[in-house]
Amino acid sequence: MNKVIGIMAHVDAGKTTFSEQLLYKYNSIRSIGRVDYGTSYLDRDETEMKRGITIFAAQAEFTIGNNRYFLVDTPGHIDFSAEMERAVSILDYGIVIIDGSSGVQAHSLTIFKIMENYNIPLFFFINKSDMPNFNIKNVVSEIKKRLTEDIIEIGNTNDEDEKEFIAERDEEFLNKYLYGNVTNMDCENTLKKLIKKRQCFPVMAGSALNDIGINEFIETFDRLTFTEDKSNNAFCGKVYKIRHDEKGNKITFMKALGGNVKVKDEFRFKNDLREKINEIRYYNGEKYQNANTANNGELFAVTGIKSAVCGDILQFGIENETGIGKYYINSAVQVKIETIEDTSKCMKILKIIESEEPSLNVEYRKDTDEILINAMGKIQLEILDEMLERRFNFKVNFGKPAVQYRETIRGSVMGIGHYEPLCHYAEVQLILEENERGKGIEFESRCHIDRLALNYQNLVKTHVFEKKHRGVLTGFPITDIKVILNDGISHLKHTEGGDFREATYRAIRQGLERAENILLEPFYKYEIIVENNYTGRILSDIQKMRGNFETPEQKGNITIIRGKCPVETMFDYNSTLLAFTKGTGSISIVLDGYEECEISDKIIKETAYDKGSDKENTSCSVFCKKGAGFIVNWDEVDNYAHTLKK
Repeated sequence: MNKVIGIMAHVDAGKTTFSEQLLYKYNSIRSIGRVDYGTSYLDRDETEMKRGITIFAAQAEFTIGNNRYFLVDTPGHIDFSAEMERAVSILDYGIVIIDGSSGVQAHSLTIFKIMENYNIPLFFFINKSDMPNFNIKNVVSEIKKRLTEDIIEIGNTNDEDEKEFIAERDEEFLNKYLYGNVTNMDCENTLKKLIKKRQCFPVMAGSALNDIGINEFIETFDRLTFTEDKSNNAFCGKVYKIRHDEKGNKITFMKALGGNVKVKDEFRFKNDLREKINEIRYYNGEKYQNANTANNGELFAVTGIKSAVCGDILQFGIENETGIGKYYINSAVQVKIETIEDTSKCMKILKIIESEEPSLNVEYRKDTDEILINAMGKIQLEILDEMLERRFNFKVNFGKPAVQYRETIRGSVMGIGHYEPLCHYAEVQLILEENERGKGIEFESRCHIDRLALNYQNLVKTHVFEKKHRGVLTGFPITDIKVILNDGISHLKHTEGGDFREATYRAIRQGLERAENILLEPFYKYEIIVENNYTGRILSDIQKMRGNFETPEQKGNITIIRGKCPVETMFDYNSTLLAFTKGTGSISIVLDGYEECEISDKIIKETAYDKGSDKENTSCSVFCKKGAGFIVNWDEVDNYAHTLKK
């Protein structure tokens, strides 16, 4: 049985050490390395070894009995959480390491939420149980309070309590339990089912560094986990990682979700582009072995497939779409690339890196001749700078990080876009409705196919999602809007494929011109740990930064402060905190979505966005009269629109 498992944790919780122990115990590696010594088997990148942190998700294999495990070690630092998320998306089970000395951290909540989004079953391993003052009851209580109540302490719960726990969550088991017909096998089978359905989360404790409790944990894990055999299904694979070798060849990592794939098998993409698999590789750390076939449930890499990107689902016999995968972790900060000698070369290099790290969202703005990238934090930018110089011998400077605001609307509004220069024709009527926070852009069609053919309706949907549509207040992208196709018209003779792109873009923009627009700003969820005497200063700073806080929690001479704060004011607060606490304070932050901006007038003024000069995002429509096209301003479009004519 193939099982893909991932190891996740807050930075310094002992995640990579735990992974090394598993690989050593089951003869995958000959000796146990240390992250802090730069000898870890899985952290072999030059920058990882130098900094002593995990930056890139790495995989390895080991076997227990008849079960073949594919282990994925993920980054723990928040700056590389997007890399962690991509790995999470292909897991069968996850193991979350909790630092027994510091408990549940802010990033632990992010990990748990991401695992919930992907519906991944979880086990908890409380690490560093050999540390002074370790108290498993306190850590378990914190997990219940901050993550989930549905945990069961394996090896620390008597049989009767375990049966009651299971009976509360499974009706069939409850009936057997009430009549005294429960066997040990019933307990185990039901527990396996509950874990798989995320209705139960086993917890055990130990020390990865000193090999305490590791055997008991992995034996329990092996016994309580299972996967389905889908080897007879048609092949379906998910791309979760892209890398390039020293020769620049693209290596595409994927998981076989079902079926088998062989060398020389072919995938079809848009425009009848066909690409064949040249190699199949099984990676163990930085080493790999070639194979002719990859099977259901396995992690492997291929060469020869150049079109696929992270998040893609690849299948045989269809036209595979690329770039439609959606991830939850995104950056709220954008950085300008400065002092570029060769813009074209810089864009080419950055696009290679973007294929490996999609969250960068490399953007070239023609109107300002600027290259912009998204960044999770300063550490990521430092790593990117080192990577550009080491891999490509290319040096750049980064500008000051700027907050990525968003725009949305209040209420509902209609937008119409018409595109009819000579020998072209398309009109789109959209309804824009405010959506829940965090929902992003959603699409719905209420247009009958007798009015607009299905292929054109699908085109409109594609054009809604294919780019970031700029708002009219600041030019930042719009979000949390439901776009409804209400009506549309094509022309049997004159409609070309790109006509509906132009009409859709203009309809969205015209709707925004008519709407009540709102500026949104990103917020961090933070957790600050300081000595008690710094509490007053912290609370004062948070208020000045327009943030809020929960009632501070005291643990001896330490205070824990949690709350939310705008990214704009808290982005660089870590430096300030370290300075006045003399290095004793720590802060964990995670992006927690967007809320209405309290200082929108100030931001709008500073941005000085001229919507009328943004020719790539025009709200005007093009109509035709006497064989010539003419421009109609957004506020006059209703007088000409064909969908409004009776």
